[in-house]
Amino acid sequence: MTLDVKVGDALPERVCVPDNIDLFFYNAALWNAHRIHFDLPYAKEVEGYPGLVVPGPLMGDWLGQCALEWASGRGRLVRLEYSNRLAAYSGDTLTVGGTVCAFDAGSGEATLDLFVKNEEGAVVSPGKAVVRLET
Repeated sequence: MTLDVKVGDALPERVCVPDNIDLFFYNAALWNAHRIHFDLPYAKEVEGYPGLVVPGPLMGDWLGQCALEWASGRGRLVRLEYSNRLAAYSGDTLTVGGTVCAFDAGSGEATLDLFVKNEEGAVVSPGKAVVRLET
């Protein structure tokens, strides 16, 4: 099979608008008891946030999903790294996407630059992934 992958190819973007219920269940599944993610009065009145904070691991999960959706069953995710640079809050419109920044046709490995951006276009969580595609 020939892979049609080019440096600069854009990955399909996905828009995520996490709500309070999404944050509650995600943090419950992770056993993350930090109240800034599910207790609005605590997040606002004690910690001083404008709303419930989207957990960093959730944004990392979105980045991994973006890479896997792009691979579309043609391969597997072999590495993912990301960092959280800005806070995001329940109800924010966040866009997840990326581009192919390198491709080795011999190994079938594509390196992807990934991002989660907020409504202003600022990168909340940058990331990088390596996907090994079937050749």
